[in-house]
Amino acid sequence: MSVKSRRVLPGFGLALGYTLVYLSLLILLPLGGLILKAAELSFAQILDIALGERTLAAFRVTFVSSLLAAGINAVFGLVVAWILVRYSFPGKRLVDALVDLPFALPTAVAGITLATLYAGNGWLGRYLEPLGFKVAYTPAGIVVALTFITLPFVVRTLQPVIEDIETEVEEAAASLGASRGQTFVRIIFPALFPALLTGFALAFARALGEFGSVIFIAGNLPLVSEIVPLLIISKLEQYDVLGATALAVVMLAISFMLLLAINLLQWWTANRHHNAEPLEAAAGRASGDER
Repeated sequence: MSVKSRRVLPGFGLALGYTLVYLSLLILLPLGGLILKAAELSFAQILDIALGERTLAAFRVTFVSSLLAAGINAVFGLVVAWILVRYSFPGKRLVDALVDLPFALPTAVAGITLATLYAGNGWLGRYLEPLGFKVAYTPAGIVVALTFITLPFVVRTLQPVIEDIETEVEEAAASLGASRGQTFVRIIFPALFPALLTGFALAFARALGEFGSVIFIAGNLPLVSEIVPLLIISKLEQYDVLGATALAVVMLAISFMLLLAINLLQWWTANRHHNAEPLEAAAGRASGDER
């Protein structure tokens, strides 16, 4: 007798229909409207707007700052996630809650707070500026703000993966003679890399569209510390809707290509890890390399 499968949510067709309608209303229609509005301009006009000196500088500041912030959090977010999962210490729950603070804190409040801290007369800025490190109202301030905003994306992505890696695998590698460095490089990091890449992509995507926390600490100087979202807002304030739309479409295209490349790399690493040897075998191989 064939056993009829029962789904928790019956009606696949209806559920799929609701899903497609919801995604269309939430994502496809706004993006479609943006592209249709930009279609009022010719390709040459869009290129002329996108290749302007001020626009290119804004794109450079936005993408470089986002990549730096995501890269910083990829390193230190891994450390934070590892400590929160593998160690017990007083105040651990408080530290774990602080990781989510950028989610709950309004971005404008975060920007004002960071600008106050790193200004020339701020608690930290008064000590950094005499040493030659000016943070507030410079591109470095943008990186600081974006790093603060995107930290939870990396930490929360890595935590469940670290929890799934059993400590017995590390102990087995150590008992077989593998060093800590070899254990990390050959056992831990390959298992974490797909999740780390996912967290990096999420942080990068979040940083690209950040506005509130950046404008208060960036200084917003054209050609120096102006980001693309601010340039779009400036064009809207000047009633240049088509110019703002053209910038939004160009940024959308560049962001899509970058995220597509990151997702392809993530898919490749995930498949590579899926077909790789088990962690126990890797632990034995790491110890054999040590010998």
